[in-house]
Amino acid sequence: MKSLSTLPTAFPHPYMPDSGDGRYSVEHYELELDYTPRTNRLEGTATLRVLVLEATKSLRVDLHALKASKMKVRGKVHKQFSQDRRSVQLKFGDRLEAGARFEVEIEYAGRPGPTRSKWGQIGWEELENGALVASQPTGAPTWFPCNDRVDDRATYDITFTCDKDFFVAATGKPGRVSSRGGKRTWRFASSVPTATYLVAVHVGEYREYKLGTGRIVTPPAQWSRVRQAFSPMPKMVEVFEDWFGEYPQVDLTTVVTEEELEIPLEAQGMATFGVNHCAPDEQRLIAHELAHQWFGNSVDIRQWADIWLNEGFACYAEWVWSEAAGGRTIAECAQHHYGRLVRERQDLVLADPGEKQLFDDRVYKRGALLLESLRRTVGNDVFRAVLHRWVTEYRHRLVGTEDFLAVVEEVAGIPPQADLWKAWLYEKPVPPLPPVTSA
Repeated sequence: MKSLSTLPTAFPHPYMPDSGDGRYSVEHYELELDYTPRTNRLEGTATLRVLVLEATKSLRVDLHALKASKMKVRGKVHKQFSQDRRSVQLKFGDRLEAGARFEVEIEYAGRPGPTRSKWGQIGWEELENGALVASQPTGAPTWFPCNDRVDDRATYDITFTCDKDFFVAATGKPGRVSSRGGKRTWRFASSVPTATYLVAVHVGEYREYKLGTGRIVTPPAQWSRVRQAFSPMPKMVEVFEDWFGEYPQVDLTTVVTEEELEIPLEAQGMATFGVNHCAPDEQRLIAHELAHQWFGNSVDIRQWADIWLNEGFACYAEWVWSEAAGGRTIAECAQHHYGRLVRERQDLVLADPGEKQLFDDRVYKRGALLLESLRRTVGNDVFRAVLHRWVTEYRHRLVGTEDFLAVVEEVAGIPPQADLWKAWLYEKPVPPLPPVTSA
C-alpha cells in the first residue's frame, strides 16, 4: 500500500502532459506475457491494482499501437472502453470515489515496436535475435498497458513465456523457470517501487554469468570480452556503498547485447550495454549506470524537471569512481568538465531545463558540478554526510529539488535561499567553480 511519500500528484505535469493519468495510481502490475521472436508477436494480460486519487467516471491507460481485446474490472467483463493509438479509455456508469481500490485486467496483443518521441525512437525494439526495451522517458506503453508517469511507481510480477532457445531477463528478482513443449516461462518479482520507464525486458540468445553479487547476461561468444570489460563492477559496488550506502535494489543484472547501442540504458536493478561499450575507456559509463540504482531508481524524482537529481548525481559518481580507481581525482574531473561547459551555450536552467533539453549533456555535467561546488563549500566530510542522509532518508521515495536543499540545510547549514543554489540551479550563466578546499 502506498504512503504519502510514494503517491503521485493528481494533476498533469508540465513536461509530457499527454502521458499518464493523474486521477489514479497503480499499486501493483501483474504482467503475463507470451512472445514469439520470429514474428515479433506479443500477447499479454496485464492486471493493474488501481487506487483512485480523484473522483471520476473515467480512467485512461497508456497503450501504444497494441490492441486491447478484452477488459475486466473487479473480475467482471467491462465493455465500456474505447481505444486510440496511444491509450485505452475506460468509462464507468457510477462515479469512482477517491480512495477506491480495484483491479483492472486488460488482454492485448500485437507486434510491438518503438514509438517516436522528441528524443528519438523509444520503447520496444526488435533485434536480429530477440528484443530489448528502452523506455525512458515514455516508452513503457509500447509493450504493456500502464499509467506512464514518472511519479507513479508500483511493484511488479512479470511472467514471460518465449521460445525455449531464448534467454529472458526482466526487471525484478528472477524466480522459477519452467518448460512446456517448445517454450519456456520465466518469472520475475520486484518488491520495490518502480516507475514504468524503469521496467525492462530482454530477449536474446544469451547465457547468465555470475560477477560479484550480480550477474551478466550476454551471448556466450562474447563472454570473455565482456568479463574483462566489466570486471571492475564488484569494486564499483563497494566504492558506491561506501559513498552512498547499501545497494538498494533486489537485483543486479547487467545485459550486454551483441548489437552496438548508441548509449547504455538503466532500469530498476538492471543496466543494458551494447558490445561497443566493452572498450577500456568506457568504465565511466558502467559507473554511471550503476550509480542510477541509488540516484533515479531508489531516490526517484516526482517530476521530469528535476532530472538533474538523477543524472547529475550519476555523473558525479563517474568522478568518484575515477578517483577510487587511480584515475583523475574528483577535483580534476570537475575542472576538466567545467572548462568544457563554460564554452557551451549559456541558455539552460538546471532546475527547469525544458522538455526538449531533458537529456542534454549540460544537465548532466552542470548537475555534477553543482555537487562539486557544494563539496568545495562545505568540505568532503560534510558533503559525504549530505549524500548519506539523502540516500537513506529518501530510499525508494519520490523527491524534488526542494527536498535536496532541505537536506543540505539540515546537515550543512546552507539555506535554500543561498547564492550557491541561485547561481547553479536557477540562473543560466555557468557560475565560477569554488576553489578546492582541504577541509
